[in-house]
Amino acid sequence: MMDRTLERSTMRKVYLRLLPFAVLSYVLAYIDRINVSFAGLTMRGDLGMSAGTFGFAVGMFYWGYSSSRYRAT
Repeated sequence: MMDRTLERSTMRKVYLRLLPFAVLSYVLAYIDRINVSFAGLTMRGDLGMSAGTFGFAVGMFYWGYSSSRYRAT
C-alpha cells in the first residue's frame, strides 16, 4: 500500500514539473515555425530566392534542428 502511494505522489510531482515545460516548449516551437513562414514572405524577395530554394533552406534548418533535438534527449 505504501509503495503505491509513494509512486502516485512521485508521478504527480513529475507530471506537475515536466508537463508545463513540455507544453511551453511545444508552443514556442510552433511560434518559431510560424515566424519563419512570415519572414519568408519578405526575405525571399530580399535574398533573391525562389519559393523552392527557400523551402529547401528552411527544410534543411528544421532537419538540423530535429536531429540535434533527438540527440540531446
